[in-house]
Amino acid sequence: MESEVVKAEMVLAPSLPFKKVQTADKYPKGQSRGRQWKHLRLLLQAADATSLPPDRPNYLNIQSPPSIYPPKRYCDITGFEAPYVDPRTKLRYADPEVFKQIRILPDEYVQRYLALRNAAVVLR
Repeated sequence: MESEVVKAEMVLAPSLPFKKVQTADKYPKGQSRGRQWKHLRLLLQAADATSLPPDRPNYLNIQSPPSIYPPKRYCDITGFEAPYVDPRTKLRYADPEVFKQIRILPDEYVQRYLALRNAAVVLR
């Protein structure tokens, strides 16, 4: 008798609406997902770049306005982001260990590091 009651009360819907549908179930193998990649030729035809003004950025010219964000500053020794600058040598550094190394560098090496980023400063 109990088994009859359990079977009668436990009728579930074939799909539960709150569960997410898996991608494999939604799109069986071989079917398109509706999004196709476009070739550059098709993008250029759709944009009709000849009718646009020459100063407006498009696929043919990659000129764009300058960034509104400040430029990132990188450590001259390690290449990590550098929040600090040595006031004596003007080299940028990322952490205290690099600062110790900068302070023991000879002046000629400091000049070479500064020349790498086009910031050659004559040290006295």
